[in-house]
Amino acid sequence: MFNDKVLMITGGTGSFGNAILRYFLESELREIRVFSRDEKKQDDMRIELNSRKLNFIVGDVRDFDCINSAMMGVDFLFQAAALKQVPSCEFYPMQAVQTNILGSENVLEAAARNGVQRTVVLSTDKAVYPINTMGMTKAIMEKLAISKARDPRVGPNGHVMCATRYGNVMCSRGSIIPLFIKQIRENRPLTITDPGMTRFMMSLDDSVNLVLFAFSNGRPGDIFVQKSPAATILTLATALKELFESDAETRIIGPRHGEKRYETLCGREEMSKAEDLGQYYRIPADLRDLNYSNYVQTGGPTLSDEEYNSNNTRQLGVAEMKTLLLKLDYVQRELESWRRS
Repeated sequence: MFNDKVLMITGGTGSFGNAILRYFLESELREIRVFSRDEKKQDDMRIELNSRKLNFIVGDVRDFDCINSAMMGVDFLFQAAALKQVPSCEFYPMQAVQTNILGSENVLEAAARNGVQRTVVLSTDKAVYPINTMGMTKAIMEKLAISKARDPRVGPNGHVMCATRYGNVMCSRGSIIPLFIKQIRENRPLTITDPGMTRFMMSLDDSVNLVLFAFSNGRPGDIFVQKSPAATILTLATALKELFESDAETRIIGPRHGEKRYETLCGREEMSKAEDLGQYYRIPADLRDLNYSNYVQTGGPTLSDEEYNSNNTRQLGVAEMKTLLLKLDYVQRELESWRRS
């Protein structure tokens, strides 16, 4: 499948880009294009990975001509370029609109024009019942991908555009875990927004596996969700304190701008049609046209009253949270450094 093909990763210098890149370095891909506007991170990756397979392209998804020319000859695409910080998107909503909506449309249009065979866009649990700018812009991005999947240049040619949606990726950019560890090591209070706030807990490997599953199994307009455990912020803080043998106090500072008490990966309306694939849910796109009177439903699904969220999924206790944290390279490195100091 990958032999002599070209893969492009937009936002390729971020946490996900770094993780998926290492997965594909040993594949039979002919070329991997890393597209981002961060020339410093690109240079760091170029020096560290030292692979002739990599092609680093400095550019911005907001610039259509730039992304369109960069996508010439691309077979597969992962669209990970985004503004992802909830508070900063709240303060600068038009920046989120320009990157997450207009930039994503540029990427998808370029993929359609260049005949990209398979495109996976990365979304977030915050896109479901969104209350913040980041979630709202990601929700629109999902709609753009579904709309583009209907495009006569895409679906009829056997090309696939689909999406993945995931929750908290532990130790990714903006994760609370590095902040808690820093506060513990500096013997400062752990700043907790809301002790009962729950979040899905996923590793970077989980996010990569979800995207790979969508890449291999996606149909036009599908959205894929991974079933993940969740934990309260207090459980996470307690687990880290025990791992680092810390007696640091916790200080409740209240929710930040645009934060929810819990996150939803699959809404009530989506659960009525979601397909249970074991470790994942597939949310198929509604590919009917606007002539609804032409469609007659007999014995089909009705709207569901239950959603899939971080309150009703499996909840991790402190012991399980510690076990999960110990699987993370970042936490292991920090623990080793702390023990040596």
